[in-house]
Amino acid sequence: MPISLPEAIQTRSLTLRKPDAADAKHIFKAYTQDLDVARYLVWRPHQSIGETEAFILNCMQGWASGQRRPFILTRRENSRIPIGMLEARILPNAIDLGYVLQRSYWGAGLMTEAILALSDAALSLPECSRVQATCDTENHASARVLEKAGFTREGQLERHSVLPNLGPEPRASFMYARSR
Repeated sequence: MPISLPEAIQTRSLTLRKPDAADAKHIFKAYTQDLDVARYLVWRPHQSIGETEAFILNCMQGWASGQRRPFILTRRENSRIPIGMLEARILPNAIDLGYVLQRSYWGAGLMTEAILALSDAALSLPECSRVQATCDTENHASARVLEKAGFTREGQLERHSVLPNLGPEPRASFMYARSR
C-alpha cells in the first residue's frame, strides 16, 4: 500500500500545505533566485518568475500523481506567504526528504520543526518504516537540522550528488534517517 501523507500539517509555528500557482511569485522573491539559498541544492537560482512558475507546476503535478508531497512552508499566522518547502518523495515503505528555507528564517529552528512534524506523521503510518534525507558533507547547517529532528547519520555516499552551484563533479553526501 502506498504511503498516504496528510494534505496539511500544523506545527506550533508553521503550516505545511499543498502548493498552488499563486505561490510562485512569493517563492521567487523569497528564495528561488537567492544563490546563498541554492548553494547546496540540485538546482541553480531561478533567473525569472517563469522558471519558478514551471517549478510550482511541477510540484503540483507531483502532488497529484501521489509520487511526491512537496509541502509549502508558511508561518502559521499567514498561511498564504511561503517561506520554504519540504518535499517528501514517496518510496516503497519510506519517504526521502528534500528542503529549502528562505535565508531570513535560517537559524530559527523552523526547518527542524517542519521535518520533525512530517517525519512523525509519516512514521505513524503502518506503511512507512523509514524517513531519510541526504545533505552535502560540507553543509553543516543542514546536517545539524536533521540531527536536531532526531535523524541519525548512517554513513557517507561518495560521488552522490551534483550541486551545480558548487561545480560539475558529483559530491559526497551524508545519509541521515529516522526509522521505527
